[in-house]
Amino acid sequence: MKGDFYVTTPIYYVNDIPHIGHAYTTVAADVLARYKRLMGFRVLFLTGTDEHGQKVEKAARAQGLTPIELADRVVTRFQDLWKKLRISNDDFIRTTQERHRIAVERLWRTVRDRGDIYLGEYEDWYCIPCENFLTQTQLVDGRCPDCGREVERLREPSYFFRLSRYQKPLLEYIERNPDFIQPEGKRREIVSFIKEGLRDLSISRTTFSWGIPVPDDPGHVIYVWFDALTNYLTAAGYPHTQDGFWPADVHIIGKDILRFHAIYWPAFLLSAGIEPPRKVFAHGWWTVEGKKMSKSLGNVVDPGSVVDEFGVDQFRYFLLREVPFGLDGDFSTSALKQRINSELANDLGNLLSRTLSMIDKYHGGTVPEPSTLRAELEGRIKSLIEDLFVQYTSAMDRLDYYGALGRIWTVVRELNIYVDKSAPWKEKDPNTLSTVLHTLAEGLRIVGVYIYPFMPDSANRLWSQIGMDREIGGCSLQDEVRWTGKTTGRRTKKAEPLFPKIR
Repeated sequence: MKGDFYVTTPIYYVNDIPHIGHAYTTVAADVLARYKRLMGFRVLFLTGTDEHGQKVEKAARAQGLTPIELADRVVTRFQDLWKKLRISNDDFIRTTQERHRIAVERLWRTVRDRGDIYLGEYEDWYCIPCENFLTQTQLVDGRCPDCGREVERLREPSYFFRLSRYQKPLLEYIERNPDFIQPEGKRREIVSFIKEGLRDLSISRTTFSWGIPVPDDPGHVIYVWFDALTNYLTAAGYPHTQDGFWPADVHIIGKDILRFHAIYWPAFLLSAGIEPPRKVFAHGWWTVEGKKMSKSLGNVVDPGSVVDEFGVDQFRYFLLREVPFGLDGDFSTSALKQRINSELANDLGNLLSRTLSMIDKYHGGTVPEPSTLRAELEGRIKSLIEDLFVQYTSAMDRLDYYGALGRIWTVVRELNIYVDKSAPWKEKDPNTLSTVLHTLAEGLRIVGVYIYPFMPDSANRLWSQIGMDREIGGCSLQDEVRWTGKTTGRRTKKAEPLFPKIR
C-alpha cells in the first residue's frame, strides 16, 4: 500500500436536476480514484449533496414539502445517476446527517475561539441561487456576475468571519504550494482577487431557518458555504479522527465555485489550525451545440438519457477525451458519435474483434506462445508499451485525462498499423504467426488496464474476451502493464462487439 489518497467532488444542491456538469465532475473524480487504487493507494472518494440553505427552503415550500422531505425525495436523483455512471465513491455525504452537524459546530467553535468570528450587521446584495454575498461593484448590470439572475438587498444581523485577517497567510500558502490551485490560469485569477483586498465574510443568516443553528445563538443559521465546505472534513472523520485522509489530496470542482474553495475554505481551515487541501482543480463548463445550457432553451443534457442511448463507457470516454480537463467543452450528439465510431468502435473495438477472430482461426481460440520478436515490428510495439507507463502516470497525476487517453490511443493505433504490416493472414511461418497473435493479445491486455479507470465495464469485458480470469479493479497497474506474456495459453471468448457502431 502506497498510502492514502482523498479525492472529492463538490456536494450538489438537492433542488438541482443532475446535468452534464455534475456528471463531468463526478466521472473525473471517479477516474482519478480508480487510477489511484490501481496504483496501490488506500482511497477515500467522496461525493454527496448540499441540503441546507434558503433556496432549498423556498423550493420545498413551493412544493408543499418540508425541506427534509424535499431532500429525501430528490437525493436519489444523484445516487441513482452515480450508479448508472459506475461511480465508485467510498462515501456519500448529506449535510443533513448528524455526523456533519457535529463537525460544523466544532469547526465554528474552534474558529470563534480563535477570535475570527464576531457579531455585526450585513447590508449588501445577495444571490439566492448561488448562495453568495455580493458588493455593488461586483454586480453586472445589477445582476449576479456568476448566474446572471436578480439579486436581493439584505440587511440583517450577521456573524462575520475575519477573512481580511487571512489575506497575507493565503497568499503565502499559495506561494509555498504552487500546485494548490489548478489550472495555472485559475491560480493567477485567485491571486489577483486576493491582492485586491479581502473583506470580512458574513457567515450567518436570520431570515430563514433551514440549516445548522449557530452554536449558542440559535436565532442565526450558519451560512450555507461554511456549512457545505466542512463536508470534506466530516467525511475524513473530523472532529473525532481524520483517519489519515486529511488533508484532501484534491477537490475537483467547476470553475464557478473556485473562490469558495480557494479562498474561503483554506481561510476557515487556517483559522482552525487545520492544514488546507493539497489541491483544488477547477474544470471548465460545457456548452451544448455551441450554446450555453439553460432550461429556457431546453438544451440541458440529461446524462442518464445519453447513457441509455449511447452506453455508459462511451459517455465517460467522451467527457474526458473531447477537451483537455480544465478547459471549456462543447457537447453535441454528432461529436459523441464521431468519438464512438472512430476511436472506440474502429480503433479499439475492431482491433479486438480482428485479434480474437485470428486467434480462433489460426490457433484454435488459444493465445499462442511467442517466438522471436522482430525489432522493427514486435520490438516497436513492446517499446511503445514500456514507455507508456511513465507517460500515462505523469498525465494522470496532473489530471491530464486528455493527454493520458491520447497516449493510450497512440498505442492502439500502432497496434492497428502492426496488424496491417505483419498481415497474419498471409504468414506461412507458424512461429512468426504465433508471435503476431501473442503480441496483439498481450498489447490488448495491457491497453485494457490503462483504459480501466475511464471505461471500467468495457475494460473488464475486453479482459474476459482475451481469456483473463479476473477483474482489473483488484490489480496493480505497475505489475499488470509489464510485458510478461500473461495471455499465453488463455482461451479467448467470442462476444458481442465491445463498442457497437452508432448509425
